Amino acid sequence: MSRSAGSLRIGAIVATALGLLLAGAAFEPAHAEPWFAVREGLKCGSCHVNPSGGGLRNAFGNAWAQTVLPARRIQVPDGDQWTGRLHRNVAIGGNLRTGAEFSDVPGTASQREFDVEELRLYLDLAAIPERLGLYLDQRVAPGGSTNLEAYARYTSGDGRWHLKAGQFFLPFGLRLEDDSAFTRQVTGINFATPDKGVELGFESGELTAQLAVTNGTAAGPETDEGKQFSARAAWVRPAWRIGASYNLNDADAGERRLQGVFAGLRTGPIAWLAEADYIIDESFAPRRRLWVGLLEGNWTIAPGHNLKLTAEYFEPDTDVDEDEQNRYSAVWEFVPFQFLQIRAGARYYDGIPQNDLQNRRFWFVGLNGFF
Repeated sequence: MSRSAGSLRIGAIVATALGLLLAGAAFEPAHAEPWFAVREGLKCGSCHVNPSGGGLRNAFGNAWAQTVLPARRIQVPDGDQWTGRLHRNVAIGGNLRTGAEFSDVPGTASQREFDVEELRLYLDLAAIPERLGLYLDQRVAPGGSTNLEAYARYTSGDGRWHLKAGQFFLPFGLRLEDDSAFTRQVTGINFATPDKGVELGFESGELTAQLAVTNGTAAGPETDEGKQFSARAAWVRPAWRIGASYNLNDADAGERRLQGVFAGLRTGPIAWLAEADYIIDESFAPRRRLWVGLLEGNWTIAPGHNLKLTAEYFEPDTDVDEDEQNRYSAVWEFVPFQFLQIRAGARYYDGIPQNDLQNRRFWFVGLNGFF
């Protein structure tokens, strides 16, 4: 074996090991971000097995992640490109994140820590390729194993309709990977709150839409006769997209209604995301009306390099003056080669002066391995 071939082979082994063993800083992993779709003018289902987006990539999504996303691609001598397919009927994938974080909360001692956020494994079993399959998203670390998604999926022959039954993430707004974002945290629809029920989806040309009926218990046991209804629709064009979402959770403790609009726009090397959600929560006495909003710009500075700037707004009660909260983020994301992302950034919270936690600062650096 020549020295160059040996170096390439060692590099490939290291890349694969890092892809499996390293991860991002517990915020927004590289395996599914809406700005990717905005940048490329595609629907989320173009790159993912799940028509609603997120989770396991399909063959196209894996090809894009290896050839377009990174600054360079490590070539594997005589090796095929990873597609996720072990067999025509079996596909796998995964994501593992870890990093270091420094947080500063006024009035308390600052903290520095290393942490492993999660290891997630994906499995798709196609009993009838492209038509009928079983999907699994399992969080296996840290701690005990926890199921996030487990559902059967049927797709019509023309690919326009799909039906899910089981446990899955709800369709609402931008499916950001950062569950600490106000639009994810306050709405309560994020990657920590899947639910059990059925989802009907429709894909036709520029339209993508989903309607779900679920228990409304965040995958917990049902406690009453009420159900949760979630709907999301978007019109997708090559350079822009616009959509709307609605969610109603009819519970004995009080109805909770969410209404939102979201959009994406590509202007040269910058992909913009925006979302605004209005929440009426009758589980409080008296009921509360809340607003959350997000504006994010992703600037592709060079191949593999992205600068993410985000501004967020949270109004926890429209009947109370001067209780607003803001969050600002600046994050550099670097994908040196396939299956590995390096992230570093800072976040600044600005809330009421009396609440130290709402005025915290923190900085982080981490690695995200995905395949």
